[in-house]
Amino acid sequence: MPKAAVKHEPVKVPQFSAARERIEDFEVAGAVFGRDGDNSLLHEAVRMQLANRRRGNASTKTKGFISGGGKKPWRQKGTGRARAGSTRSPLWRHGGTIFGPQPRDYSYKMPKKAWRHALCLALSDRAKNGKLVIVESLELAEPKTKAAVAFLAGLGVNHALIIVGDEDANFLRAARNLAKHKVLPTVGLNVYDVLNYDEIVMTKTAAKAIEARLTEKVKAGAEA
Repeated sequence: MPKAAVKHEPVKVPQFSAARERIEDFEVAGAVFGRDGDNSLLHEAVRMQLANRRRGNASTKTKGFISGGGKKPWRQKGTGRARAGSTRSPLWRHGGTIFGPQPRDYSYKMPKKAWRHALCLALSDRAKNGKLVIVESLELAEPKTKAAVAFLAGLGVNHALIIVGDEDANFLRAARNLAKHKVLPTVGLNVYDVLNYDEIVMTKTAAKAIEARLTEKVKAGAEA
C-alpha cells in the first residue's frame, strides 16, 4: 500500500526591499524549504561532490613505462647472482614503481531522488535557522564590486551564498570576485555550497524558480 504524501507547511523567511529595508516575511514552499529527514544524506551528497571534483591525474611509472632495460642484464644461470630480467625492475635503483597511482576517475552519482532530498534538507536548515534572506531585487546602481559589497553589508550578511536569476547579470558581474561570498545561478545550486556558507541570499524570483525546479520532483519521489 503506497505511503500517504506528507504535507509540509509554508515557511516564513526574512524579506528585504530593494532599499535593504526589512519588510513583511516571505513565504516559501515547505516541500522545499521546510523538510525534515535523514541528515546522512547531506554527508553523502557532499562526499559525492568532492569526489567528482577530484582530478584523478596522479600518475607513476611502472617498469613498462620506463625506457631502457630491454636486454637481460646477464644470463640466467652460472653467474652466482640472482636472476634478473630487466634493469627497470622495481627492485632496482631507477626501476619502476610497484602499485603506484594511475590516472582514474573518482566521480560517481547518487540517486536523483536522494540528491534532491539532500538539497531540500540543506535549504530547509538555512530557512529554519533564519539564515535564508529574500530580497525583492538585486539591482545595483552600477555593476561595481564596491556597490555589491555595500549592498550585502546593508543586509547584514558576512559569509553568504547569493543565488541570482537571469535578470541579475549585473550583480553577478559585480560580486563574482568577492572573497567572503559566492554567487551562483539558480541552476548551479548545490548541497556543498549551501552548507559551506553561513547565509543564503536570493530574490523572490530565484526562490520561485528553485521551488518550481524541486517541488514537483519532490512530490513525485519523496515522502519523508
